[in-house]
Amino acid sequence: MKMIPVIMLAALLCASCNKDSGGSSSESSPATEAPAVSGDETPPVVVTTPVEEPPTPVIPEPDDSLPPEAYAFDTNITLVNLTEAQTTKMKKAMEIIKLVVATDEFRGKILNHLYGGKKTFVDNKGLTNAQIYQKILDGAESLQPTKDSEMDCEVEMYTASTNVVGYTYSTSKRIWVNTKYFNQYTSAGVAHNLFHEWMHKLGFTHSSSWNAARDFSVPYAIGSLVGQLGKDFL
Repeated sequence: MKMIPVIMLAALLCASCNKDSGGSSSESSPATEAPAVSGDETPPVVVTTPVEEPPTPVIPEPDDSLPPEAYAFDTNITLVNLTEAQTTKMKKAMEIIKLVVATDEFRGKILNHLYGGKKTFVDNKGLTNAQIYQKILDGAESLQPTKDSEMDCEVEMYTASTNVVGYTYSTSKRIWVNTKYFNQYTSAGVAHNLFHEWMHKLGFTHSSSWNAARDFSVPYAIGSLVGQLGKDFL
């Protein structure tokens, strides 16, 4: 009779070892499984720390409404006879020009430019607004006709007491800028004048004396546009 409790105890020990002898993939992981308890013992509190997913980076949608040349547009300008301060201002103006050309507003203002109630420019060389815009993006100057999406020219400073802000010649790559105005202009104002003169390098002209239509010519209208939009990048 005394043997029965011993046999029963051995059977119980055997059953316990079999349960711990292995596990299947369907069992809970050790990190989240609560230990077994018996009787009136208070079960331990199991705290599981949730694994936070890293935030998904917000990637802006690419603006494919502009031609790739608008984003690639660059300035390749040789500076002559500029002081350090003038060079800094000129380089800022060059940067403003690139930023302005790469905006949808710049394109929209050119495509929708009006004169006499029609979408056109004065002294447009027979080109439509869209063709003028593309000509700017091409960057093919009359003296350097390669389509490289670059503003290729030279800029030299001079000083004169006249009311001429700057000038150029069709036979030269150089643009002359009057320090009388340059030194008092903001970088956006310099960008305005620089782009105006570069329009001449693309072959566009305007009346030599003021008249009501001259402000609607390609050099004046688009140069002014660059100056206006350039204020956003000061």
